[in-house]
Amino acid sequence: MSTIISFNCCSSLTDSKLINPRIPTKGSSFLSTHKSFSWWNRHFLPKCTSQKHVQCQLQNGQQKMRSFSLKECAISVALAAGLIIGMPSLDSSPMAYAANPSLPDLSVLISGPPIKDPGALLRYALPIDNKAIREVQKPLEDITESLKVAGVRGLDSVERNVKQASRSLKQGKSLIISGLAESKKDHGVELLDKLEIGMEELQQIVEGRNRDAVAPKQKELLKYVGDVEEDMVDSFPYEVPEEYRSMPLLKGRAAVDMKVKVKDNPNLEECVFHIVLDGYNAPVTAGNFLDLVQRHFYDGMEIQRADGFVVQTGDPEGPAEGFIDPSTEKTRTIPLEIMVDGEKAPVYGSTLEELGLYKAQTKLPFNAFGTMAMARDEFENNSASSQVFWLLKESELTPSNANILDGRYAVFGYVTENEDFLADLKVGDVIESIQVVSGLENLVNPSYKIAG
Repeated sequence: MSTIISFNCCSSLTDSKLINPRIPTKGSSFLSTHKSFSWWNRHFLPKCTSQKHVQCQLQNGQQKMRSFSLKECAISVALAAGLIIGMPSLDSSPMAYAANPSLPDLSVLISGPPIKDPGALLRYALPIDNKAIREVQKPLEDITESLKVAGVRGLDSVERNVKQASRSLKQGKSLIISGLAESKKDHGVELLDKLEIGMEELQQIVEGRNRDAVAPKQKELLKYVGDVEEDMVDSFPYEVPEEYRSMPLLKGRAAVDMKVKVKDNPNLEECVFHIVLDGYNAPVTAGNFLDLVQRHFYDGMEIQRADGFVVQTGDPEGPAEGFIDPSTEKTRTIPLEIMVDGEKAPVYGSTLEELGLYKAQTKLPFNAFGTMAMARDEFENNSASSQVFWLLKESELTPSNANILDGRYAVFGYVTENEDFLADLKVGDVIESIQVVSGLENLVNPSYKIAG
């Protein structure tokens, strides 16, 4: 089944005939479908560039990017968001142009400076309310911006960040400890001791003007902060609706490593992407994916879409468009699941637009490069099964906090290591394996353990 997202566009975009982008998930129809992307790619999907990482080698080459107004960018995202499942239709069916949901004004969608770092997004998404630890976290995160300033001024700014974080830790340590879950308190205190020592070491690094050593130490300290914050979560904070309780559920967080074999690229043979799955905010969605990982569902599967906007996979061979549960011999589908910031539990089965929540912010937004979400039929909210996609984020094309994908598709994780290399993946590259590295104990009702 193929569906198209269509929006009322401003004149700068409607002067030309728009080609509706369709998802080429089946190899047999990719070439024909790819032609329909050519106009779109030339104008709205410039090639993303990458930065060096330890595990992956950078592909050479960059491409200039065209400038757009903010409203044009949001609309371009809407038009490119054919994040659907099934065989792409090549006909010009009237239904392809039938959906015209109204586009909320951008002033409604934007609220405050966006957070784009996946680690920071995951930290703020935890179900905790402890101001003291956030006051340590924020200046440590601000080091990233300080390092963008050249020369001595940048290091001076880093030093102020470190001193502020150290002062906040010293003043708020008792409040942080009081916020730790009783069962995790000893571990949390141990982490805080390591954090204190680490900040002293970072102060020495800055005083020694060793700029290159700042970012790795910052990453280490923020890992301690995130772990302390996780130790504040005592138990899963809400009940999943009864109709979904028997499904595989991730009640907490888990991490997986996805190893991809890259074809026809002399500079990048394989890459390991580290992905954190957030079951606190998407227990059904993350649980479904982790269960499929344990079934080795994705091992050996090809990347099926890579067009500069998203990377997508998960469509199995054969007529099925999702995972066929051997126990029922039917496609297993999951509901649309969106956690709204400020709410205690996700909403199910409806987009935020359908609920009239235009001003609402999602707990897991499409802000970061490598945001991971479920693909589904655009007109069937509860049709997601096994197809997943990663957003290739470029701030001009898809501005953070103004992204109309938020509240329409279920985000359930972020790529936190080597995410930049998603832009180098192509259709036909092979997922050699996805392996769970932590958090499997948080998976409830795992169907992969059931015979058959």
